[in-house]
Amino acid sequence: MKKIATILSFLIIGIATTTNAQTAPKKEEETNCYLKWAQKFEERGAEDIADGTYTDVIISFRNGGDAECFNGKVDVKGGKVMAMYLKKEDGSFEIVTKKSKYDKVPVTITNGMSSTIVTKDDELINVLFVKKIKPKKAGFEKAADPTDD
Repeated sequence: MKKIATILSFLIIGIATTTNAQTAPKKEEETNCYLKWAQKFEERGAEDIADGTYTDVIISFRNGGDAECFNGKVDVKGGKVMAMYLKKEDGSFEIVTKKSKYDKVPVTITNGMSSTIVTKDDELINVLFVKKIKPKKAGFEKAADPTDD
């Protein structure tokens, strides 16, 4: 009788663990394109952004936990984003015309990322200068295990 009770308890624990593992959300599902890029910028840092036009940026649009990232182009002057354009599939660009919730707030650039623009629809927009991410630092070389020579 004790053996049956022990076996049943192991079966119940096994089923509960398997069910919980299947219903638990995976960490990858909790991230989005913006969060993945933001983590990379935080880990590596980025070079300074000089004035000019950049055709190799990513523009992210976030609403709640959802994000969409698009290739784009921006004009930078005085360390601030002056204009943003989304790249179309045919290679042309279309200006982003969404209105900021707050007037005259400069869109500054820090560590390769623009400050967040909050639109009148409470959408969050950021420009990511992905080509300016610093290269991955070299890791430490592991020592060999001792041998019986």
